[in-house]
Amino acid sequence: MSRREYPDRPVVGVGAVVIRDEKILLVKRGVAPSKGLWAIPGGALELGETLQQGAEREILEETGVTIRAREPIYTFDFFERVESGRIRFHFVIVDVAADYISGDVKGADDALDARWLTPADLDRLPVAKNTLKLLQALGFIKNER
Repeated sequence: MSRREYPDRPVVGVGAVVIRDEKILLVKRGVAPSKGLWAIPGGALELGETLQQGAEREILEETGVTIRAREPIYTFDFFERVESGRIRFHFVIVDVAADYISGDVKGADDALDARWLTPADLDRLPVAKNTLKLLQALGFIKNER
């Protein structure tokens, strides 16, 4: 299995953008990177999984929600270096659009919490920078942050 921390190559991550009743499904991350920040739910793609399969598995594990994952809508690189310059994390993350199917939201696996949030809710919460960029690009929130 590929090491996520101090990897010898980039790790592919997959997330799902699920919007329902003008609210977005986000998780409060319980592990590094971005521990304690609200972000799009997701995780590392496993060998042999499609992006859609990985997103569906990860969202169920982290939130208890069943989704139908669709096409990729946002991709970005995530790097975190330690003081010496060594790369602690390097992810290439692909976020897919997804439809809510069923389930009650609850934080599980490596998510401390999971919720349906409005744009106004995000003003009061610590949100990961890349999540803010994605939500701005989608027009879910304004570019005023």
